[in-house]
Amino acid sequence: MDKGTIVRTILLAITWINMILANYGLNEIPVISEDVISLVLAGIATVWAWFKNNYLLLKGRKQKVALEREGLK
Repeated sequence: MDKGTIVRTILLAITWINMILANYGLNEIPVISEDVISLVLAGIATVWAWFKNNYLLLKGRKQKVALEREGLK
């Protein structure tokens, strides 16, 4: 995995943990305190983390192989 994938995955995990904490009435991560903000960030992080050049889908893996074969990655 590349650095971008790791950063996006960590952001996704933090966002979802914060949302779960908020839903159960527990202390949230202090940076994000509103449920609406948490939901929006969760949605953005989800889309960003799993579809932004992560090479998780078959098409993405084929792209990665092609990039490596051409020396572009």
